[in-house]
Amino acid sequence: MDRKIESSGLKKHAKKVAMSVIALSVAAAAYGFSQSSSQGRSQTVNASNLTVSTVNQGEFVDALSLRGQVVPKTTIYLDTIAGGQVEERLVEQGEFVKKGQPLVRLSNTNLQLDVMSREAQVTEQLNFLRNTQMNMETSRLNLRRDLLEIELKITHLTRRLKQTAPLVEKGMLSQEQLSELKEDLAYYQARKELTIERQQQEKSIREVQLAQLQDSAEMLEKNLQFARRNLDNLLITAPVDGYLSELDVEIGASKSRGARLGQIDIPNEYKLVIRLDEFYLSQVRSGMEVIIELEQGDVSATVTKIDSRVQQSQFQIEVELPEQASNIKRGQSLDVELMLGGSQDNALLLSRGAFFSSSGGNWVYVMNDDNSGAVRRDIRLGRKNQDYYEVLSGLEPGDKVITSSYANFDKAQQLQF
Repeated sequence: MDRKIESSGLKKHAKKVAMSVIALSVAAAAYGFSQSSSQGRSQTVNASNLTVSTVNQGEFVDALSLRGQVVPKTTIYLDTIAGGQVEERLVEQGEFVKKGQPLVRLSNTNLQLDVMSREAQVTEQLNFLRNTQMNMETSRLNLRRDLLEIELKITHLTRRLKQTAPLVEKGMLSQEQLSELKEDLAYYQARKELTIERQQQEKSIREVQLAQLQDSAEMLEKNLQFARRNLDNLLITAPVDGYLSELDVEIGASKSRGARLGQIDIPNEYKLVIRLDEFYLSQVRSGMEVIIELEQGDVSATVTKIDSRVQQSQFQIEVELPEQASNIKRGQSLDVELMLGGSQDNALLLSRGAFFSSSGGNWVYVMNDDNSGAVRRDIRLGRKNQDYYEVLSGLEPGDKVITSSYANFDKAQQLQF
């Protein structure tokens, strides 16, 4: 026979509690939805992890505190011209060297063999030139001799013709002999013209050939001189007086043509290299004032060069150090202030902080009057210096602003502490 099982009192009580919890959850969700709809998304945060700054009114100095490095104003690089193997190292890095002082000696067997080959070519060409000149001179002398002989023959025939003509008229000699003399005289006169023409032609040809041979010899001589200069360049010498700040050579190391061996810094001529964030690239101009902090006091200088190439989100400027900047060394770091613009006496100032990376300076969280929370507010910022942002709109003096990072709550409209 079936029997009805009655629920215990404990189970009835648990069921009532569960129903109550569900009802409270639904009510809380409805309340949260209504609050989110009317006031925006709210988030509870730990106030002890926040940094709060007060908006103040005061002088805004448009300057950047930076750090620059002292580098030589003029640097002369030492590069190999012919290349070779390091045979001898004559100085050490850091020494002061004089112009023309030997620094490094290289050896290059191929270059030496090339110079010897060029010398042999030049010698052979010069010998050929001399032989050609000798042959041409011999030919010229032969033609001159032939011409002298022809002229002598013409003289003899002319004289005999004058002597024979009266005898033929008297019948003492035949007309045939007179005709032969005339024909011989005409032949030698024509031969003389031909010899003179040949002499002139060979003279012009000889002049052209001699000019070509001389040009060829001069070209070979220049090549030989160039090769010899390359051979001389195996001895690296100092081009100027200065400090040998770098010398990258070891005995036995091979250096290719154009390899960098080291550098010489001109003494007592320095400049300051400063790296800035790319944010300031459009604000920096040549001629801007730079205040340099030295042991003997602050000195004023100007920006002389701007390298607009951005590397790792930074660009570089150069400042020429004035004569007052003494007792400084290469590689030394100096504190400087770059004056970006004029100062403003009555400006709203907001301390710089990590909030800028999240909001871009377009909005901030402003504390409530009772400091129980903060509300998101749109603002507009202007210039910035090492410590402050210039507030253009959206904030009032005395407003308390969260300036720490917004990374964990940048989507919320309200913050509750």
